[in-house]
Amino acid sequence: MSRLNVLINGGGVAGTALAFWLSKIGHDVTVVEWFPALRTTGLQLDLRGHGIEVMKRMGLEQAFRERLAPEQGLQIVNGSGKRKAFFPPNKSGKGLQSFTTDWEIMRGDLCQLLYDHSKDRTKYVFGTSVESFEEKDDGVEVKLRDGKTDKYDLLVGADGIGSRIRRMMLRSGKNDKVDKSDMSDGLHPLRGIYIAYFTLPWPMKEGEDYLATVYTATGRRAIMVRRHKPDRVQVYLICKNDSERLLNAPRGDVKEEKEALAEIFQGAGWRIDEILKGLKDADDFYLEHMGLVKLDSWSRGHVTLVGDAAYCPSASTGMGTTSAIVGAYVLAGEIARHCKEGADPKEGLAAALKAYEEKFRPFVNQVQEGISEDMGPWGNLLPSTPFGISVMNFLMGVVAFLRLNVFGQFFLREGVKWDLPEYKEILQK
Repeated sequence: MSRLNVLINGGGVAGTALAFWLSKIGHDVTVVEWFPALRTTGLQLDLRGHGIEVMKRMGLEQAFRERLAPEQGLQIVNGSGKRKAFFPPNKSGKGLQSFTTDWEIMRGDLCQLLYDHSKDRTKYVFGTSVESFEEKDDGVEVKLRDGKTDKYDLLVGADGIGSRIRRMMLRSGKNDKVDKSDMSDGLHPLRGIYIAYFTLPWPMKEGEDYLATVYTATGRRAIMVRRHKPDRVQVYLICKNDSERLLNAPRGDVKEEKEALAEIFQGAGWRIDEILKGLKDADDFYLEHMGLVKLDSWSRGHVTLVGDAAYCPSASTGMGTTSAIVGAYVLAGEIARHCKEGADPKEGLAAALKAYEEKFRPFVNQVQEGISEDMGPWGNLLPSTPFGISVMNFLMGVVAFLRLNVFGQFFLREGVKWDLPEYKEILQK
């Protein structure tokens, strides 16, 4: 094997998963993460389809299952809190998962798991990130925010939907600011669709289960609460709204984002008053303007992308984490296959990056196909009137009674027709 010196920018799921594989097969891997420590915060994630198989191939199935989130299913309620439909998870091990999968985990627990199983052979550097880079004939010269510079065979952007590496890759390593409306960096926002995430203290009542609870309000607004601890819940505020205030809120201005969101959800019904009261003090609030990342190429020279930075499918597909886990596996597998002992490192890496895209793009294309602001559960299918909501709740009750997997079959994108490659080069190490 031709040993590569690899720098991964981003210590989230995609970055730590790639570090797991590349370090396993003997490459020198460094992960830089701007946060001062491993970020073990974040809400609930899941694995589906091919992502489950990759986790098994990593040898981490048992460790993953020991950290499962306790969610027992999804219920839909009306304004008075009365259950109108209930969808349990599919625990048969066969077919498509429902909304709640048999592979639910908190983001922080998954990052910790991947970090714990790669840290002994990977160099993790916290509190810094890539400031700029310059392509050289035999690698890429990288400057970090702390002033340090070094040369690497490969730079990987695993820094999420708002990836700075992606933006710099498309601008020859320059860190230029980009206007929100500029789609030249591959980010395609879904117009007016937002999800806010945070947690609240919310003690369990006697007889209460660990459930995801969804309430739909008029004006294309929805609230989801997911119980993951006896004393705490995750809150998701979802809306399709053309609010100028929300659109123009500076990214990271949490106070402005919270106030703009509170304006939209005022009077939504159900338990919105206590949710908005708790929103003011929530210290883990994050607002996402939903969108897709679509690029003609995920690589350029000695730089490539993985996870949301390369092909974010949007939360509406339920496939973000799976795409990151599977993409990291394919990228590492192709590097192992093409960067063999005695092979020219430059030619081998170029062939690996080309194969990574050829193998994985059919998967990504199926996951992203047809996703727009007018499609999916958070698009125009989200009712806006009391009558529309009543009809939707009735229909959901019918399909729940008939035990139809409406989420797996029609909304989520788990059923990808694609064969997961088997890389003996990394599985036998």
